[in-house]
Amino acid sequence: MNSDFSIRRLVERALYSRKLTPDIENEINYVLTRLGYVSDVDYEALELLMAEMDAGRIQLVPSV
Repeated sequence: MNSDFSIRRLVERALYSRKLTPDIENEINYVLTRLGYVSDVDYEALELLMAEMDAGRIQLVPSV
């Protein structure tokens, strides 16, 4: 993913499906590693994802 705020888009996918899949998690890690920093928008998206997971509204699912 080369566009701005790609982490936010990945988080949106997880929020929409209510699942954090290994594919989404791996893509987030890849973008973080490639960029080496997190924009404010992406940081807020990650905070929201973690809050939703802590509240039990997003499930971490194992690979199939």
